[in-house]
Amino acid sequence: MSEEAPEKGRGLRELDEAMDGLDALLANNEIGAELSARGVNVSLALTAAAGLRAYLHGDKVGAIEDLGTAVEEIASRAGSKA
Repeated sequence: MSEEAPEKGRGLRELDEAMDGLDALLANNEIGAELSARGVNVSLALTAAAGLRAYLHGDKVGAIEDLGTAVEEIASRAGSKA
């Protein structure tokens, strides 16, 4: 017997909308240029956002994968510039 995911309440729908907004902002070229000027890799930021989204959905394995990837890459890049 398969279990269905519980229906999302208003708060969770609002979180999803906020995360969609974050994804859209991170994909914006002008914002991407500003972030890049600060040394922020937009692809890594999107990966971190995906990890946060996964965690908020209760997908701990997905969260660990995405957030772990983001942390490893950020740490690696920070070490190479130190």
